[in-house]
Amino acid sequence: MGSVLIAGGLLTGLAAPASATGPCGSGYNRVGVYAIPESGTRVGTLEVYYNSSSGKNCALTYGYGSTAGTTTFKGVSIRLSGSYQGETEGGNYVYYAGPVYTSAPGKCIDVQGSVKNAKRWVGSVHCG
Repeated sequence: MGSVLIAGGLLTGLAAPASATGPCGSGYNRVGVYAIPESGTRVGTLEVYYNSSSGKNCALTYGYGSTAGTTTFKGVSIRLSGSYQGETEGGNYVYYAGPVYTSAPGKCIDVQGSVKNAKRWVGSVHCG
C-alpha cells in the first residue's frame, strides 16, 4: 500500500482512482462529436466512441437546448461504411437514444443522429 502526504498529514492505504465508465461501457473513448442542427439551431448532439481493445464503435444521440431533458424523438444508427445493415434505435426519449454498437476494427463507419425532424449523417469516419 502506498502512502500520501497531504497538507502535513499522512494518509496510508489509498487506492488508485477508479477509471470512469462512459455511456458505452468501460474502455470506450469519445472519438467524435457532431452537432445536429434544425433551421440553423442546434437541437442535438451525435457522439461516437471507440474501444481499441474490442474494436467496437458505439454511438448515442443526445438532446440539446430545448430538446434536452424533454421527451422528444431521438434516434441513432451505426454501421460499417458501405453496408446496408447496422444497429438503430429511436423513439421518444427524455435524454438520449442509444447506445448502439458495431464491430469495425480497421474499418470505417457511418453514423446518423436524429432529434425531432433534424438529422445528421456522417459517413466513412473513424477508420480504426
